[in-house]
Amino acid sequence: MPEIDSLSQYFADDPPTIVPLLVKPHFEALTNEQKLYAHHVSKAAFLGTLIVLRQVSPESEAIFDFIVALHEACDGNWVDLQKTASITDEDLQHFLNYATQFLGNAGNYKGFGDSKFIPRCSPEAIEALASAAPKANKVLEVSKTRVAAFYATDEPGKMHLGFPDKGHLSTYYPDSPDITQDEIEQISDFMAEKKLLPENTRLKKTKDGNFELLIASGLGKPPPEGGDAGPESVFVLSGKMDGKKLELVYGDHIEEMAKIALQIKKAGLNAANDRQKRMMDEYAKSFGSGSLNAFKESQKLWVKDIGPMVETNIGFIETYRDPANVRAEWEGLVAMVNKERTQAFQKLVDAAPSMIPKLPWSRDFEKDAFQAPDFTSLEVLTFNGSGIPAGINIPNYNDIRQEIGFKNVSLGNILSAKAPNEPIPFIHPRDLDVYQVNRDQAFEVQVGIHELLGHGTGKLLQETEPGKFNFDEIDPPISPVTKKPVTTYYKPGQTWSSVFGGFSASYEECRAECVAMALSCDFDILQIFGFGDGSVDMTSKAGDVLYTSYLSMARAGIAAVEFWDPKSRKWGQAHMQARFSILKTFLDAGQGFTVLDYTKDDLSDLTIQLDREKILTVGRQAVEAYLQKLHVFKCTADYEAGKKLYEEMTDVDAWWAEKVRPEVLRRKTPRKVFVQANTVERNGKVELVEYEATCEGMIKSWAEREV
Repeated sequence: MPEIDSLSQYFADDPPTIVPLLVKPHFEALTNEQKLYAHHVSKAAFLGTLIVLRQVSPESEAIFDFIVALHEACDGNWVDLQKTASITDEDLQHFLNYATQFLGNAGNYKGFGDSKFIPRCSPEAIEALASAAPKANKVLEVSKTRVAAFYATDEPGKMHLGFPDKGHLSTYYPDSPDITQDEIEQISDFMAEKKLLPENTRLKKTKDGNFELLIASGLGKPPPEGGDAGPESVFVLSGKMDGKKLELVYGDHIEEMAKIALQIKKAGLNAANDRQKRMMDEYAKSFGSGSLNAFKESQKLWVKDIGPMVETNIGFIETYRDPANVRAEWEGLVAMVNKERTQAFQKLVDAAPSMIPKLPWSRDFEKDAFQAPDFTSLEVLTFNGSGIPAGINIPNYNDIRQEIGFKNVSLGNILSAKAPNEPIPFIHPRDLDVYQVNRDQAFEVQVGIHELLGHGTGKLLQETEPGKFNFDEIDPPISPVTKKPVTTYYKPGQTWSSVFGGFSASYEECRAECVAMALSCDFDILQIFGFGDGSVDMTSKAGDVLYTSYLSMARAGIAAVEFWDPKSRKWGQAHMQARFSILKTFLDAGQGFTVLDYTKDDLSDLTIQLDREKILTVGRQAVEAYLQKLHVFKCTADYEAGKKLYEEMTDVDAWWAEKVRPEVLRRKTPRKVFVQANTVERNGKVELVEYEATCEGMIKSWAEREV
């Protein structure tokens, strides 16, 4: 095992920041039928927990079962278990802290950062707990999970998620230690040719050098009518992999997927309308058969289900944690609409057609017509996955987004969740008051613009089918970056993520964040959110919100280097990589716009100096210049230019790595973990069960979910 000093960055938070996800008034306002609908989709969401765990690491499922078994062994009375195990108060608290962070991240790798975290208690303490609870000990024996798996490995690369051939860990490629990034990408290209979508799959390389595509489904064999790629289930590959075979293997996560499909069918019986019912039918078909074509049909119906009282979305959604950025993590959302806050977002939607032309590109690089999406503020009842975002813009399928549209949601009780007395490093004392007063409001503005006008803008120039283009290929658009006609575009079957690969998620988050930074300078938008009267005044409340927004982005850019690993020189979190590049944009803008100020050699007094009066000029111009490149390279499938730009902007030099990063680690604050309620059906009525915001409450909430 590595030395203790080198492990300090991997220790579990002590203590974790535990926050209750408050939702009771919004849930109680629902009708019983709406509660039943919410209940069954919540059950379906949480039944995917073991899927998420298997997508994280080989040991995560066993660790989860171990934690739950310990809780059941002592009926939540951890002090009694401590006495039986003869461990110290400190060891017990360290284990509870670890278990809480584990449950909050749905695995033993950070949901926000993709690095492993390990218990602060000794292996002997965990072994003593196991010995005191025979059922928990049995979990480890049956799964062949050694207590050592809780801790660091002798291979530092495996402390981070990533491509196996780069020395990292990824269970999207199970039992395949010698699978290469090139092989993964070759198979992705083949799947695109066959129009076989990857989100609900894992890829396994067999001992004979062939490949199995594991498809999540409640059935263990192909559907009678054939799968999404037709009746074939074995394909012979060509090109670099000439002669190798790819076999479609149905029934990955078979038990969970079957249970999920059943709960979805029950939800359909309580749907509010025919569209919701058909949406649930398509979900059930997808989860039962493994068809992502059926899942896409569910998403089309979801986009058209405008303004439901209970908002839901469930399935294999986001690809952040797959190093190839094509396979998606299971997640499920159930939430209630906050009508009051939704009004502000609807005003933003109404204003969007007048705001989009203010962005730094011509109509050639924008959708032909802006399709106004449903944009709601939600109070989350259930969110299952490796972490809860502040906002969502989905579906991620570009054809649905361009032809039908998308939805934006802002998660209100996530945005407003606060930990008491939370420190705020790197903000200068003179800015602390304005920062603390305005940061939640600034974040809401940022999230709103990011989701609607960030992810919601842009047109991919495509050859949609052989010989058919969605742009004038004879007289192509002029790039505002090169001032020459564009020469690259998406070929048939290609998608944004398949072309840009592993860095596509971070790149797109950066583009959306830059849109938010650019348009938050527009005082008409700030007025929509209730700040000011639309007149430009940096000394006003609206000016305070804008200033705080830029300070927040700069602070996030500094904090981001926590998520960069100096050994692998790899970023572990898409959003933070993006924010680091935006801070560099601020710093590179010159004219004293943003400066990192310090007097001590160890940077222990490092603070941000950001010139409030230059945000609308120097700051906005710098952001828009960067944004223009990001956007045009994405729209035109210019992988080489996009990769070169983003690698330059996210490169961490020696000063950042050796001076700033140690200070960031010294001052880092634990990321919030949320204690969520459960729903219980009794005699046709649904009750909400809430839990204390403590380690014990977090563990109890998961034990009672019976996943």
